[in-house]
Amino acid sequence: MTSPELAPEIVRFYSETIDEADRLTTTADGRLEMVRTQELLRRHLPAPTARILDVGGGPGAHARWLVEDGYTVHLVDPIPRHIEQARQIGATAELGDARHLTAEDASYDVVLLLGPLYHLIDRADRDRALAEALRVLRPGGLLAAAGINRYASLFEHSAFAHLHKPSLQKSIGSILASQVHDGKKAFTAAYFHSGEQLRDEVDTAGFTAPEVYGVEGPAWSMLAAAERTTGDDFRDTPLFESALVAARMAEPYPELLAASSHLLVVASRPA
Repeated sequence: MTSPELAPEIVRFYSETIDEADRLTTTADGRLEMVRTQELLRRHLPAPTARILDVGGGPGAHARWLVEDGYTVHLVDPIPRHIEQARQIGATAELGDARHLTAEDASYDVVLLLGPLYHLIDRADRDRALAEALRVLRPGGLLAAAGINRYASLFEHSAFAHLHKPSLQKSIGSILASQVHDGKKAFTAAYFHSGEQLRDEVDTAGFTAPEVYGVEGPAWSMLAAAERTTGDDFRDTPLFESALVAARMAEPYPELLAASSHLLVVASRPA
């Protein structure tokens, strides 16, 4: 199968620049994202051995623990090296596109979109990916989809003490206004959601009772800045535990959604 149509800068970023599995395990803020995503998903997932379609699942960072938990996981990703990595951890995998899934109608208990919605810049493409997720879910099946928070770059670069630089002010100001990262520096091309927008997109796609969570909570940028400024490992420290507790404590307060780096929406296909 030929590679799906994807922006060249996204292909380069995930093929040559970053290993997504490492990002979620080797840094304190990455580990915070992983731990929180795990606990939020485990709260909503049906019992093993439910069938999970992990769309845009990368090298299998989440597929790994889902397989270990007893789920049957099939991963779809547009990056060839991710397919080989995912197969090594016990998931089946295929090269594919979130907008054009090969799965049959109503064939999965769970669909995960833990990356595609922020790499599909145009609303029409995100709508298509959500429509495909709805199609392949069984009635009553679960959708879990992630977005990058619109304000994440503001919190990150203020914590890293970058915003005194006029060039960074201009760059972050552009992201805040347009909700798009152009992919020219550091991160790749991406769309940044507000919680309300993410909920609306899922609701408009036909899912029921969408609920949006802040993944990392309000202290993630402080944790990331402490680790990267000092060069120390903060993954097993009181600061990490404090940030994790803060994320949990923030959940009941929708006004704190905007403080997380990532958002997670959970919803169901109508029964």
